[in-house]
Amino acid sequence: MAETVAESAAAPAVVRHAEEVMGTVFSFDVRGGEAEAVRTALDEAIASLHRVNEVFSTYRDDSQVSRLMRGELTVEECDPEVAQVLDLGAEAERMSDGWFSMRYQGRLDPTGIVKGWAAERAARLIAAAGVSGVSVNGGGDVQLLGVPGPERPWRVGVSDPLRPGGLAAVVSAAGADELAVATSGTAERGTHIVDPRTGRPAVTDLVAVTVVAPRLTWADCWATAAFAMGSREALAWLESLPDVEALLITAGDEVRCTGGLAGRLG
Repeated sequence: MAETVAESAAAPAVVRHAEEVMGTVFSFDVRGGEAEAVRTALDEAIASLHRVNEVFSTYRDDSQVSRLMRGELTVEECDPEVAQVLDLGAEAERMSDGWFSMRYQGRLDPTGIVKGWAAERAARLIAAAGVSGVSVNGGGDVQLLGVPGPERPWRVGVSDPLRPGGLAAVVSAAGADELAVATSGTAERGTHIVDPRTGRPAVTDLVAVTVVAPRLTWADCWATAAFAMGSREALAWLESLPDVEALLITAGDEVRCTGGLAGRLG
């Protein structure tokens, strides 16, 4: 889990909103921009999240993904976003050598990519309204664009999975026009990440993996895949990805980081 660290001095006008959707809470923090344009863009972003839930939810029998799984629809008959997400998921599977998967118990299940993709898309929709900065936090995974104020970057606190209420690190977006922070682990939701090679819950030495990358779509995927791998294989793989840094915490309270992570802390 992560949370945006608020700063108030000399900040532009602020609009904040929390929306319950997709089984979690999406929190918006928007800085600057013309008030009416910001409100319109925020409304559109919120509507887009509810539409994503209608289309992709595996808990709704009438969703397009559920109907696709039952063979009642083809991909071509679904909204164009379905093909887009499936293509992104296939790319994540390829880049992770199958450690990220869109299948669960033999059935199509794109939920591992949908939340991050939807939050990133919502953030970009709001940014296009001319704001100076936007943070969208979808259930603890954050997409940051722009800046919250003059000469001040966004900062995101990463929860310590072994010390409830504490922080394992604070990530700074200084110098980056866009940055995402995504965490996968067992602290908040227990053992819920599946090892795609066995179809059973992933049992590794890790309790949390936090990935820092420009886009939340990918950061979310890479955190999930890395957790399933275990710390040794995950660290080597994450080091090989361009523009990606990561923090890995083991059940033994050992912290492992990619080589460039220190430049993102502060």
